Amino acid sequence: MNILIIGAGRVGTSVAEHLVSERNDITVIDTDPQRLRDLQERLDLRGVCGNAIQPSVLREAGAEDCDLLVACAPQDETNLTVCKVAHDLFNVTTSIARLRSPEFVEGAPLLAREGGFAVDHVICPEQSVTTYIRKLVEYPEALRVIEFAGGRVTLAGVRAGAGSRLVGHRLDEIPTLVPNLDMRVVGLFRRDQPLKADGSTRIEAGDEAFVLTRTAAVTEVLCALRERDRPVRRVLIAGGGKVGLRLARELRGRCEIRLIEFDRQRCEYLAAELGSEVLVLHGDATDEDLMTDANVGETDVFIALSSDDEDNILSGLLSKRLGARRAIVLINRRAYTELVQGTQIDVAISPQHAVIGELLAYVRRGDIEAVHSMRQGAAESLEIIARGDRRSSKVVSRRIEQIDLPEGVQIGAIVRGDEVIMAHHDTVIQTDDHVIVFLPSKRQVRAVEKLFQVGATFF
Repeated sequence: MNILIIGAGRVGTSVAEHLVSERNDITVIDTDPQRLRDLQERLDLRGVCGNAIQPSVLREAGAEDCDLLVACAPQDETNLTVCKVAHDLFNVTTSIARLRSPEFVEGAPLLAREGGFAVDHVICPEQSVTTYIRKLVEYPEALRVIEFAGGRVTLAGVRAGAGSRLVGHRLDEIPTLVPNLDMRVVGLFRRDQPLKADGSTRIEAGDEAFVLTRTAAVTEVLCALRERDRPVRRVLIAGGGKVGLRLARELRGRCEIRLIEFDRQRCEYLAAELGSEVLVLHGDATDEDLMTDANVGETDVFIALSSDDEDNILSGLLSKRLGARRAIVLINRRAYTELVQGTQIDVAISPQHAVIGELLAYVRRGDIEAVHSMRQGAAESLEIIARGDRRSSKVVSRRIEQIDLPEGVQIGAIVRGDEVIMAHHDTVIQTDDHVIVFLPSKRQVRAVEKLFQVGATFF
């Protein structure tokens, strides 16, 4: 696929890294020549220096042969203009725009191909990260919570705790141990290494388990794998930027929120925007005295969302030392994300990985409804629609045990109309089923895509 990326910032670079690794032809446009040189030294892609809203620059970048345009420049107006020019002058078939403003939502007439900005899909990294964190506040036992099929099925990642009902038992014993819970363990990692999630595998304390279940049963499933945490009642947010403000807005009214912001003028703006439901404090979240005054020791969840990775890590560690029950930090640099693994910080979130799945859904081959990147991009979960019939498809009208799945890949659930079916070895996949697949390694994506592709006999 020929893909044109506008902007070589953090989001654009992350998109390029993921898409280049999947053997796509990538061209990146940016106004900074040094940034492009650095990117070209690391990745097998082409860089074009210039302003992407200019037709001559788009033409030089190969817009005439572009299959997908991803506009993720820093400014909304740049991304909107690029999509419009690419559509009107070069007939680019699919355009995705990074838009921060809540005024532009997917499907709005203003973004339509005819008479609008010709934006097919909208991505907003700030909202993706906000949703990611909000789910962790709703389910404090989890490491990751992902919804599929319109929210009917949920994939939850959890660190198995000693003394829980399922720890020390084999996966094939789960139906006996929790007979009232319809769940499927689709992924299991021990000391960062994947295990085969079959019936003979035994769950040990410290294992990272990924479990599929009906959304209504998520809390019970998580509590079967670790001690139940008390509901989150007090949240302390460090950093009042775009994500911090969005998160405070979504959480206010549900729990007690305090927000620390270093910039005084921003504090005044936040206080006016959030009202009396949120206490806004001016200061540095790495200051122990301020954190003590903010009652971090009585906080259920501390969330560090500043633009400085080092400050987020330090304040996260400080919050745990002062008694915060759980610490979630936002980290942009991959090296730092790997560094904090195994420390007292409970969850390290990469904004790039939070949004990359939204883009991958438009790049994947086959009828893929949703893609989610997990474990810092090493694993993936897919929602794939099964098409065809027994003659044209390798999965339709076949039991799961008859499907030649790559090593470790698990089909965890099937959504058939309004019915949710937890997958077992004898479950038969039917046409138009939404199939939830877990891949312990993203290198297995191509094999899974080919498996679900419809053959030439299907019309």
